[in-house]
Amino acid sequence: KAVVSTQSTGREWIRVTNDLQHFTYTQVFENKGAMVGCSNPHPHGQIWTSSFLPYLISVEDQKQREYFEKHATPLLQNYLTKELKKRERIVEEGKYWVALVPYWAKWPFELLVIPKREDVRRLRDLTKDEISDLAVVMKRYLTRYDNLFSCSFPYSMGWHEAPNTDSDVTHWTLHAHYYPPLLRSATVKKHIAGYEMLAECQRDLTAESAAERLRAADPDTHFT
Repeated sequence: KAVVSTQSTGREWIRVTNDLQHFTYTQVFENKGAMVGCSNPHPHGQIWTSSFLPYLISVEDQKQREYFEKHATPLLQNYLTKELKKRERIVEEGKYWVALVPYWAKWPFELLVIPKREDVRRLRDLTKDEISDLAVVMKRYLTRYDNLFSCSFPYSMGWHEAPNTDSDVTHWTLHAHYYPPLLRSATVKKHIAGYEMLAECQRDLTAESAAERLRAADPDTHFT
């Protein structure tokens, strides 16, 4: 049931972002849990549009473009190849998708979700098989999230895709970010304050240990 629901959500993301491609950028995101400010108990999705590139998207666009111009390969695809060789930070892998804890993660159990196919730059580029596989992979890592602390795991997540501009976007790779606030238990969250707010974020545990703990959580049977 959860997989079918996620497949339906994926198709809706594609339909709406396709209809909104006359905007420069479309941001698909979802919040879950009161801890991240969500007023609804269930995951609450939204789609915002803008006639400009938001700051973070602009930075990602620039860095991916610079890397592609230098190496002739998409940055995130090259990064994914390296992660699949090491396998230290992989949490979930399907036929078409990989979910991993990126080495730069600032949230304890942050996830980066990347497609294996190189030329997936926007949600509307996804095939039916890729949507189906994404639904299975998502169900598994979201179950791991909930089972980690035996709670409804809060998070903010969103898709980053190539902007709708006339510029070449060969350097882009569609990807999703998951930013969960929980640190040590169902009630203890990470606070970004002091040095982390004013200078640089610090990790409370390594990306490798976070991935190991998520892999140890059951992906099939929910704690409830």
